[in-house]
Amino acid sequence: MEFEVSYSLDNEQQFWDELDEIVSAHCQSHALIDNALRSYLSFTTNYKDEYLQSEYDIARCSYKLLRSNLFQTHKEYVRRQIVYGLLQEDDANMLHVITSFLLFDGQQDEKTFEMMSQEGAFPRLLELAKNANLNEDTGLHRMLLELLYEMSRIQRLRPDELMLVDDHFISYLFQIIEELANDVNDPYHGPVIKVLLVLNEQYMLSAHDPQASDIHGVLLTNRVIKVLSLRGGCFKTFGENLILLLNRESETSLQLLILKLLYLLFTTRTTYEYFYTNDLYVLVDVIIRNILDLPEESSALRHTYLRVLHPLLAHTQLRDPPHYKRQEILRLLSILTTRRSAHFAPIDDTTARLVGRVASVSWLANETRDSGEVARRLLRIHEGPAGESSLSVAEVASQQEKPGVLTPSRDPTAKGRAASKEEEIIIASEHGIVHSTEAVSAGKSPFEVEGEISA
Repeated sequence: MEFEVSYSLDNEQQFWDELDEIVSAHCQSHALIDNALRSYLSFTTNYKDEYLQSEYDIARCSYKLLRSNLFQTHKEYVRRQIVYGLLQEDDANMLHVITSFLLFDGQQDEKTFEMMSQEGAFPRLLELAKNANLNEDTGLHRMLLELLYEMSRIQRLRPDELMLVDDHFISYLFQIIEELANDVNDPYHGPVIKVLLVLNEQYMLSAHDPQASDIHGVLLTNRVIKVLSLRGGCFKTFGENLILLLNRESETSLQLLILKLLYLLFTTRTTYEYFYTNDLYVLVDVIIRNILDLPEESSALRHTYLRVLHPLLAHTQLRDPPHYKRQEILRLLSILTTRRSAHFAPIDDTTARLVGRVASVSWLANETRDSGEVARRLLRIHEGPAGESSLSVAEVASQQEKPGVLTPSRDPTAKGRAASKEEEIIIASEHGIVHSTEAVSAGKSPFEVEGEISA
């Protein structure tokens, strides 16, 4: 896109004033809209290095257009033209402005991500994320990964799109996490981990869709699990951060993405022992706390935690002595089967089946007489085989929640599901903390950022 108008700016305020002028244009035809968008992209690109040096500034720039009369009057057309820009442009500065706009617009209206999918944006985003030259700009690369994640988590990817993901790309993402191991607060962590999680979910969904799992006679391979099976020992930092993220996360959809990957890791023989034993101890503590914190109505999420708990206890190093938190686990299972009866509500069949499956783990059922009796009582409520099944995998894969929905807490005063101070200190001292990076500035939305600037 050529820069058609010459500007002479003396300071930053002139830049923002001129940008306001550009996006305030009243356009009555597509040709005039195109001219306004061309001016917006050319102007911001030419002055990006001078006046758009931070993510805060780029977000502010995006929201200038999002709030403008130009966009509000011609939303679908403007979105489509910006999507075309993503598909066609190669200049890093312009791609940064375009990606920012699409990310923030899509987070407010999923129609943007749907349009991107219809226009074939997934292969393009994958191509850009692999581009070595673009990867040198970590701010742009991080935003490309954010956009890839957001677009992929609200809709199914086509089999031909998933086929484009190769082992090299997955290994590259794991390697980024390893290279950032000494700086766990780096905002780069979050988008990289979330892309791996959402790709794993897409593979799981495709595996249980006969039409999607077989393309041109070739079955889709879950590249995330494959790479961890072959090279998991090289990518231990990812596992540590995965548990830390589950410990801190309050968004239900992201918890489910984490649990789906954990389930596959604990039910795939080559990844049974991917995690360090101490990390598994932390995971058990997190699962116990999270299950106990869930209110009665959160049965679907509770069921998913229980589906993960069984292979965690049965297949990993936890199956060997010393048996970590045995009494606490049995107490948890007992609570799950009795607390609803105390309120005159019978335990649901799925919870009974899943509790019985966990209780069937040999080291829970076969020790001291008193605790063994608890396990035998729990086993009596379980009907059917205790082993895993393809149905179990399908049930885990099918669990969905709309992005942005927070998991409710049994404690009405709790904000989300944050760990206690003691738990935070213990986990932070052992592993460090990973922060979510979806907000652009101090946990605030770009709307709040722009509002504060305008004020």
